Amino acid sequence: MDLQYRNNIRLAGAGGKPLMVLLHGFGCDQSMWRYMVPAFETSHRLLLFDLVGSGGSDLSAYDRNKYGTLHGYADDLIEIIAAHASGPAVFVGHSVSAMIGLLASNQRPDLFTSQIMVGPSPCYIDDDGYRGGFSRADIEDLLDTMEGNYLGWSSTMAPAIMGAPDRPELAEELTNSFCRTDPEIARHFARVTFLSDHRADLPLARTPALILQCTDDLIAPVEVGQYMQRAMPGSVLAMIENTGHCPHLSAPDASVAAIRAFLGRAD
Repeated sequence: MDLQYRNNIRLAGAGGKPLMVLLHGFGCDQSMWRYMVPAFETSHRLLLFDLVGSGGSDLSAYDRNKYGTLHGYADDLIEIIAAHASGPAVFVGHSVSAMIGLLASNQRPDLFTSQIMVGPSPCYIDDDGYRGGFSRADIEDLLDTMEGNYLGWSSTMAPAIMGAPDRPELAEELTNSFCRTDPEIARHFARVTFLSDHRADLPLARTPALILQCTDDLIAPVEVGQYMQRAMPGSVLAMIENTGHCPHLSAPDASVAAIRAFLGRAD
């Protein structure tokens, strides 16, 4: 299969440092990294792509069995890095894609030099001794609402997820991104995402990781980042003073500074 066509792969930059791969979150596409690309394209060769079922990917390649768990996307990530990198890559993943990167790096640590996890969560549902941010009933209600009225869910949830009340255009952009996604695929991907539990995969991590989190995030509360930092060997937690789940859009300067500081230590 043509990976470029399947995942709408785009290469940018000409830096001499390791390949940097940027992967978007649920309901989004690679355009969400537009504020980050200029910051790193002089130091790194960049690879951006869309998850199958999102953005400009080949929708006909969406297989509900393969993508019935996040491991299907992790396999795609491994395949893409192996095909384009001459050595281990830096991986930057937003939200659910941070966990996709974790699964991929646990399976093939030789392909990853470090991973940047932007707003990650290994489990969205509260459990004994664990705060994921939602009850099981909350998640079921969310998924039921998506089933009954996906466009209505998108227009209601996108502003809450984006935050950034002083920049309403970002919430509108996220709403439009959600609405462009095929509803059937979005509903299936949402169920896979919000019902996933990858807490057991955290202690298996061997790739140095930056957990980049906002101080006020509806999707990934502060306690989630703290839990991950305790569970993941070699991980660093950096907090950004920001409201919302998308600091790469709403607080790009702070996000870039945190990533550069981490990569500087890794170098």
